[in-house]
Amino acid sequence: MKSVALATLLAALLASGAASAQPQQSTGTTAPRPWMNAKLSPEVRTKLLLAAMTQEEKLSILSGWFGSDLPGYKVDPLARYASAGFVPGVPRLGIPPQWQTDAGAGVATQNAFRDKPLERTTLPSGLAIASTWNPALAEQGGAMIGAEARASGLNVMLAGGVDLVREPRNGRNFEYAGEDPLLAGTIAGAGARGVESAHIIGQVKHYAMNDQETGRNIVNAVIDRSAARMSDLLGFEIALEKSHAGSVMCAYNKVDGDFSCENDWLLNTVLKRDWHFPGYVMSDWGATHSTVKAANAGEDQETGYKRAEDFYFGPKLAAAIAAGDVPQARLDDMAGRVLRTMFAKGVIDFPVGLAPIDFAAHAEVARKVAGEGIVLLKNRGDVLPLSAHARRIAVIGGHADAGVLSGGGSAQVYPRGGNAVPGVEPTSWPGPVVYLPSSPLKALRRNLPGATVGFDGGQDPAAAASLAAASDVAIVFVTQWAAESRDVSISLPDGQDALIEAVARANPNTIVVLETGGPVLMPWLDRVAAAVEAWYPGTDGGDVIADVLSGRINPSGRMPVSIPRSVDQLPRPKLDGEGVQEHTPFDVVYSEGAAVGYRWYAAHKLEPTLPFGHGLSYTSFAYSNLRAVLAGQALQVSFTVRNTGKRAGADVPQVYVGPADGHWEAPRRLGAFDKITLAPGVARTVTVTVDPRLLSMFDESKGAWSQRAGAYTVWLGRSARDLPMSTSLRLPERTLPAGADFTSAR
Repeated sequence: MKSVALATLLAALLASGAASAQPQQSTGTTAPRPWMNAKLSPEVRTKLLLAAMTQEEKLSILSGWFGSDLPGYKVDPLARYASAGFVPGVPRLGIPPQWQTDAGAGVATQNAFRDKPLERTTLPSGLAIASTWNPALAEQGGAMIGAEARASGLNVMLAGGVDLVREPRNGRNFEYAGEDPLLAGTIAGAGARGVESAHIIGQVKHYAMNDQETGRNIVNAVIDRSAARMSDLLGFEIALEKSHAGSVMCAYNKVDGDFSCENDWLLNTVLKRDWHFPGYVMSDWGATHSTVKAANAGEDQETGYKRAEDFYFGPKLAAAIAAGDVPQARLDDMAGRVLRTMFAKGVIDFPVGLAPIDFAAHAEVARKVAGEGIVLLKNRGDVLPLSAHARRIAVIGGHADAGVLSGGGSAQVYPRGGNAVPGVEPTSWPGPVVYLPSSPLKALRRNLPGATVGFDGGQDPAAAASLAAASDVAIVFVTQWAAESRDVSISLPDGQDALIEAVARANPNTIVVLETGGPVLMPWLDRVAAAVEAWYPGTDGGDVIADVLSGRINPSGRMPVSIPRSVDQLPRPKLDGEGVQEHTPFDVVYSEGAAVGYRWYAAHKLEPTLPFGHGLSYTSFAYSNLRAVLAGQALQVSFTVRNTGKRAGADVPQVYVGPADGHWEAPRRLGAFDKITLAPGVARTVTVTVDPRLLSMFDESKGAWSQRAGAYTVWLGRSARDLPMSTSLRLPERTLPAGADFTSAR
């Protein structure tokens, strides 16, 4: 999907952070540092550099310190201010330090509740980016935050999150990219690819099954391995194929009895053998639990420690090698993977340094992502966009007079202008709660100068209802703060459901705007006129919300998750680990296997409140001419999309596939999608190719994907439940080994 326009924009973004970077290299193999010859391959350069390193130097690049000052801990003076981590370099050999930043929505600042935070541009949350269903736009966002990382002197960016929304209450769902492996892998992979265009190392995380925060350091995820390959792991696999990210972060939790960072099956068998991953595996902060087991199982770098005696590598790894418990070749592989990635991604050839940031240009990228990521959920009677006759508008709740909410924890990005609503609890880890200073109320008043726009904070439902009753339209803003280290209820907190009900009784033209970290229950949806999911909309997000409400932006977002009717519809109505004594290990059994999200609902004939893929527009689209054919061994699906409305807009046609004999985990899977913009009356023919893995079952015993011969159905529609067109064809038997070149297979 790369175009001249995209290439031009990416170049402009990188100019703010990388214009001053110049290649640092020797010009020939006779120079004192032959590995600095950029004409050589990363593999050759790594071999030359390893040969020049001492054992101690190899060990030194495998252990990372926490990057910020803490009580009793003073970070290395070479570390970047309030960063996530610091790995010392080897100056005599020209190896720079690794300066690591938490990421996803931008350059995060650690411990900002103690110190002055860095102020950086905030992308919308991961779910908002996934709601765009636009990989090219996700890549632009990645390039923007990569440029800001480079300009901040940081060369390793810990983005992006691929874990599926298997548990809707997961406190980190806002960092991730939805419940489907194709969508999540495609969007997260595009973002990581954009990050690495800044000549820094990107990442996919948290590998794997890191699907809840409750008991994250002790929980054991139990899942059938074939099912894992077809769900969570497929998302990671696609993300790596799309991005070629240089690093993978192993997670805190256990998988089938072994910690992720010492899980031989996850790291050696799946990641490095089957997927041919050439980069390095980095632990989550403090997630290393052993020396011999972790090293032999495939972890390459430990991170996030504050005392030398806490390291499991370093001297302990040297002793294990001397004792023969870890082969010397494994140490060379660990160090070599780190060095190869530094060469391959330009970290050595293009050293980072502090540079000015074009905040205005970067804000435009964040606005574009938010504009395409906001989802119009309902629009009864076309109450939106706000029409010329809506002269009296009530805006209620959600601190809409001040700003828009953002997600907490290590991913927190601090905005220019500071926190718009300081003092909201918690004010320390995983907080503080941060509102970005972009007021929807102020933006609506600018966009609608002929209207009277009143405001009520929403603390008193009766007062809010009184304002609503005196208005033509009432807009209720509701929020759900989410953060690392804690899970959330999927009911709106602080009595906000009751607030909506009170306002809706007072005014039938009630519109709800949600700023949430994930899916939330909507018991009031039938009683309001319209609803908009804005997620965490990032820098200038309040302005973008107002642009959508007032009609300056035609919404085109589609849901990356399903919205359940109640927790009783979930595979596990009670969150595993609730009530478990602290530090007591427990299992979470993913008995649903690969049937995550919409697949679960379809397999069990459950109707959610809103389906995966759902989203409305201010115009309308019609589909026709659906065809599905085998082109060689690839399943190609073509169809025509026409804009049948009166204004330009973007549509997201979705192709789902399933076997006639129903032998899969669910009736259908998302097989392909596209996003196209059409003027009124214009039609376009679209052709997409279905990933062969999405037509197959994985057999762990054979280490292969198997497509069964027989009849298959191809659906075309607007969501996982709105599928107005279908066609059938027969597919031959086909076997593909794990880790085959699926790019050429497609």
